[in-house]
Amino acid sequence: MTAEPWSAGSVVEGGGALIGYLPVGFPDLATSIDAAVALVESGVDAIELGLPYSDPVMDGIAIQKATQTAIAAGFRVSDVFQAVEGVRSRVDAPVLVMTYWNPVLQYGVDRFADTLRDAGGAGLITPDITPDSAAEWIATSERTGLDRVFLAAPSSTSPRLAATVEASRGFVYAVSTMGITGARADVDAAARSLVTRIRAAGDASTRTCVGIGISTADQVAEVLTYADGAIVGSALVTALADGGVAGLARAASELAKGK
Repeated sequence: MTAEPWSAGSVVEGGGALIGYLPVGFPDLATSIDAAVALVESGVDAIELGLPYSDPVMDGIAIQKATQTAIAAGFRVSDVFQAVEGVRSRVDAPVLVMTYWNPVLQYGVDRFADTLRDAGGAGLITPDITPDSAAEWIATSERTGLDRVFLAAPSSTSPRLAATVEASRGFVYAVSTMGITGARADVDAAARSLVTRIRAAGDASTRTCVGIGISTADQVAEVLTYADGAIVGSALVTALADGGVAGLARAASELAKGK
């Protein structure tokens, strides 16, 4: 039986959360479920399941290749809900879906939200919509109780940050550097300043997680000195591509040493 869903905010509230991203359907649906479970079993606190999309403008090379593999293998939006339910039936950790907005619109916002909630999902991370263009999603997430995680970037104005903090539920996703995702040798110093600005735009309890460019335990530890959570994507996708689920588990265990 699927466990009762719970908010990602409950994981990051006390700080020190490690959040891992993997695309659904890579290298195939069953393995992507096993891989997400392995992340939790290796010390990751919450999961982002990416919905493969044909025009992933924010994704780096590793994630683009993985999502293209999933699409070529026949990925369908309904696979996301099967993956969420599969993961939640095996581990007790929140599972968010990270998706561009067009697939949600095409599926139907209410239908998508209801199906995600029923599968045990915690909510959505929506990288390509802003709160001022998300009235339908905000209303639907209020009805369903799902988290809504909006992104904040170093280029965001103070009014935009305030609107993002007010509209987000679960946590605010702080983009550590401008550009696409991908592991980098150093996490942009702008991340620390951005987290400070996000909290100033809300209050001291605003939960903020930093993503894009985090690939080592030392970077996780650094981020967690000033943010509530560290989000790792490309490094985990690469580990899965190169070493399978076992290699992914080793990589996740190493990253978890930074908590």
